[in-house]
Amino acid sequence: MTDRVALAFSGGLDTTVCVPLLEEEYGYDDVIGVTVDVGQPDEEFVEAEATAEALDLDHYIVDARAEFSELCLDAVRANATYQGYPLGTALARPVIAEKILSVAQEQGCTALAHGCTGKGNDQLRFEAVWRASDMDVIAPVRELGLTREWEMEYAAERDLPVEGGNEGTWSIDTNLWSRSVEGGDLEHPEHVPGTEIYEWTENPTAETAEVEIGFDSGYPVTLDGESMEPVELIETLNDLAGQYGVGRTDLMEDRMLGLKVRENYEHPAATTLLAAHEGLEQLVLTQEERQFLTQVDQQWAQKAYEGLIDAPLVDALEGFIDVTNQRVTGSVTVRFEGGQARVVGRESEYAAYSASAASFDTASVGDIEQADATGVAKYHGFQSRLANAASEASQTDAKIVGDETDSTAEHAVSNEADDTAAE
Repeated sequence: MTDRVALAFSGGLDTTVCVPLLEEEYGYDDVIGVTVDVGQPDEEFVEAEATAEALDLDHYIVDARAEFSELCLDAVRANATYQGYPLGTALARPVIAEKILSVAQEQGCTALAHGCTGKGNDQLRFEAVWRASDMDVIAPVRELGLTREWEMEYAAERDLPVEGGNEGTWSIDTNLWSRSVEGGDLEHPEHVPGTEIYEWTENPTAETAEVEIGFDSGYPVTLDGESMEPVELIETLNDLAGQYGVGRTDLMEDRMLGLKVRENYEHPAATTLLAAHEGLEQLVLTQEERQFLTQVDQQWAQKAYEGLIDAPLVDALEGFIDVTNQRVTGSVTVRFEGGQARVVGRESEYAAYSASAASFDTASVGDIEQADATGVAKYHGFQSRLANAASEASQTDAKIVGDETDSTAEHAVSNEADDTAAE
């Protein structure tokens, strides 16, 4: 039986050198490449196909944009951000891994391989999916301790079809939901990047624009009254919000392995939709729900960052998310201004809000009058006042005892002095 391995294939330096390494170092008779479309630029698929052809590699391209876009909107319902930025690459990796596993099973593979290093998060996200199968998992770059310099020399010696391993200065990962940029001078925290690192976003100007986003049970479904499928909605907002500089993040990110790295991201649609969703939640959810929801959202985002979106904990968290989002239905007006997506209006039939009750122009609402708050005001802070009073009394008593002790000691010293003088 032929040993066949399915390689997560991008056509870049890492995955290109993995092809001969899997044959020569690991002894596989047949390597197939699988590229999964989660919204990368078209030129990446052109490169992957050309490289696969030059390597004489059986190559499969799988369209997962619809599935990935649905997961992105699930992330909106969960207000999913990690250390201040919308999750993008982390959401895409499990989708990619599942599709590669499916192709591997269909093609009779006995193993799965990726080109991740031993320092990043993606190795963990891929393998969390793959190790649930009975296939072997291989990571040549990690297991052989390869460096980028070694890979470039190896590619040159073997005349492998790569562009010197240098698409440019940075390492870039793009999908439908986000674009990440790292490496080069960006590895230095003090380096101030120029605008050349950005492709999705323009520099903010004084110009502004407004859009209305409609939600149904927490899912964004319309833009300015027009119904849109998830992929179209995300692509449209990426373009529109990006024109106003919305969705740039520059941060020091803590990876799962404990390394701290400098990351730059662009995510115009994600920023806009997350802001709009939270703005609508503020209108329809109770205070207690919103307070508890912060814990639920943080846990959901953490598991998603780890690539464990199918974990039992996530299923449990989504039970709460589903219930609360049933009322996250309505419309939100978002203004693009100064590089920000700012909620400036929201409306819902489920609003936990009464304009007449909140207004300063009304004296009463139903059978509730302003004077009814007097009793509440008297009790508000009552226990704290008791505790503070008790503490102050205790300190006063201690001071009195201390003063009396000092006085007694002074009196004793005085008597002793008198006795000494008498002798």
